[in-house]
Amino acid sequence: MAKMRTVDAAIAILEKEGATEAFGLPGAAINPFYSAMRAHGGIRHTLARHVEGASHMADGYSRAADGNIGICIGTSGPAGTDMITGLYASWADSIPMLCITGQAPVSKLHKEDFQAVDIESIAKPVTKFAMTILEPGQVPGAFQKAFQVMRSGRPGPVLLDLPIDVQMAEIEFDIDAYEPLPVEKPKASRKQLEKALDMLTAAKHPLIVAGGGIINAGASAQLVELAELLNVPVIPTLMGWGAIPDDHDLMAGMVGLQTSHRYGNETFLQSDFVIGIGNRWANRHTGGLDTYTAGRKFVHIDIEPTQIGRVFSPDLGIASDAGAALDGLLELARERKAASTLPDYSAWVAECLERKGSLHRKTHFDNVPIKPQRVYEEMNKAFGKDTTYVSTIGLSQIAGAQMLHVFGARKWINAGQAGPLGWTAPAALGVVRGKPDENVVALSGDYDFQFMIEELAVGAQFNLPYIHVVVNNSYLGLIRQSQRGFNMDYHVSLGFDNINSPETMGYGVDHIKVVEGLGCKAIRVENPEDMPAAFDKAKALRDEFKVPVVVEVILEKVTNISMGLEINAVNEFEELAETAADAPTAILAKA
Repeated sequence: MAKMRTVDAAIAILEKEGATEAFGLPGAAINPFYSAMRAHGGIRHTLARHVEGASHMADGYSRAADGNIGICIGTSGPAGTDMITGLYASWADSIPMLCITGQAPVSKLHKEDFQAVDIESIAKPVTKFAMTILEPGQVPGAFQKAFQVMRSGRPGPVLLDLPIDVQMAEIEFDIDAYEPLPVEKPKASRKQLEKALDMLTAAKHPLIVAGGGIINAGASAQLVELAELLNVPVIPTLMGWGAIPDDHDLMAGMVGLQTSHRYGNETFLQSDFVIGIGNRWANRHTGGLDTYTAGRKFVHIDIEPTQIGRVFSPDLGIASDAGAALDGLLELARERKAASTLPDYSAWVAECLERKGSLHRKTHFDNVPIKPQRVYEEMNKAFGKDTTYVSTIGLSQIAGAQMLHVFGARKWINAGQAGPLGWTAPAALGVVRGKPDENVVALSGDYDFQFMIEELAVGAQFNLPYIHVVVNNSYLGLIRQSQRGFNMDYHVSLGFDNINSPETMGYGVDHIKVVEGLGCKAIRVENPEDMPAAFDKAKALRDEFKVPVVVEVILEKVTNISMGLEINAVNEFEELAETAADAPTAILAKA
């Protein structure tokens, strides 16, 4: 066998495991690992401006395509702590990501050495596996286990911490003798799925709730086939959005308190049976459980056994990978279709379609400053079905989920549970790495955009082109809206009289100057009629210069976006659509 440094063995393992896309920031304690990457040449590295940004890039890369595992690399001490938000975001949404940190020498770990922190203990609550590797001979096995853990069961992130002396130590290692460990995923039995299908077919108004686990399993095609075979409408969760295209007749809308459609909530309230596949019954989807569960039976299928019953007890729970469950349900449904024993749900589907074509929110406003609803209408017109949207949190994301359209799996990339401000820009760069030559469009409010704005320079340096729509109301809008219940409206305005940029008219930060200073292109829009030309120009600039292009839209400062505390009591603050002209880009035209 060959004798080599542990880091050289680790890089060979990364390649064999198929993880060759890294994002990071070198430092003294991780330099041996970087030297191994340079010597090997098979791992592409994107240099971030902030290690948290690198973690979000790796997260975005992992989310971009089936099988991707992004790698985040940083030095000891603060680099590891900077990764924690990224680890949390990926852990919360079941995304595999490998974080690698440098560390002080093993002999110094108990001596409060420079930048020596117990990152293993810090990271454990937001990882599936975290380990400081104290013996050189453990390095291959630790990496081998890391990949198995990331891929097995409910996916998630891992952190490996490498003391510098461990990195430089030599071991005997033969990459030809290395094999990835088997990936373990639970699989529903035929008997379990027969019971689930019996319950579904006994119902009059059944629904399928499609969660992010379906997308993680690469099983969106099976979901659509099953829905079509049974002729049963589908309600995607926010993380499952795109598993069935928005324009499919069986896509019945999203349900929830914020990121939901009026027709989705109304259809759910008319249902009498729900089978949830790969979902976790998030509180912003369910709202009050008494309202959500009243009058309907539930089957819950999830890859993680302890997820079943965590929020409420279903009538039937099944621990299974979403893809395996869908394959099994398809086999049973085909048998029953051939035997002509499946119910006819055409009348129920027609009811759902009628709601989908009538319960619209108005998007066509001509106000100046611009109302946000008009922005999403123009985005629907400007960006085609092949577009992948990236967003994270705030009124921009909530309104976007209510009004944008998604037409396929992994075309809505969203940090759903953690929702860290600043995630969008670096995650979009990771998505571009994972989807080269595809149309990527990010959506941010001004606060999310400013959190990690420096990462735009990474897009300029490495030619990672995408369009970033920034809806600027100069407010931390979601917090301002939530403060209405406390009779206050302060400490959330981001506007100020910028004496260096009077053209911002009190909207504070001059994003155009900042973006261009970071090597990217930017356009400001103040009139709704100018948005089509601005989006066309943004596409042209993106294609010519191969850099991120920011389209900043100046919004009215105060807009309240539809939301509530119960799915049967969502507050509609703005006018609703009364004619087709009020919502011209709705999936189904207003009747």
